[in-house]
Amino acid sequence: MDDTPSALNLAVPEFSAAMTGEKTFKLSDYKGKTVVLYFYPKDNTPGCTTEGMQFRDLHPQFQAANTEIFGISRDSIRSHEGFKAKLAMPFDLISDPDETVCNLFNVMKIKAMYGKKVRGVERSTFVIDGSGKLVKEWRGVKVPGHVDEVLEFVKTLA
Repeated sequence: MDDTPSALNLAVPEFSAAMTGEKTFKLSDYKGKTVVLYFYPKDNTPGCTTEGMQFRDLHPQFQAANTEIFGISRDSIRSHEGFKAKLAMPFDLISDPDETVCNLFNVMKIKAMYGKKVRGVERSTFVIDGSGKLVKEWRGVKVPGHVDEVLEFVKTLA
């Protein structure tokens, strides 16, 4: 069986990855909570900065809905620590330089950039419920309005 949790209501396989604050993310540590994993291409780029600030600004409402937020990109922990501090993010960022988590969620895509084809992270968001099941996904995300949509969805789970 394919381990990609692309089908809704399938359990997401346990995984762990390094994250900011010298911590390790383990999905099983968040049983009973809703988890939002948002994948983004690169720290300190305009769209990723805007998306991060929107998750930051709505963080109290996500917390009120028993939801933890985690941003994921291929950037290093060092880059993530600077990005998190610069934006005063109240949630942790997961570093996935070897693309293990990106591949688990199938977010690596060939994209056109300045006329060249490059492999990169497709901006995507996944909601995992308190029992570890994938309950919602957004792929090819456009930043405007997206975080509000995610918040409205997780409120239906609370």
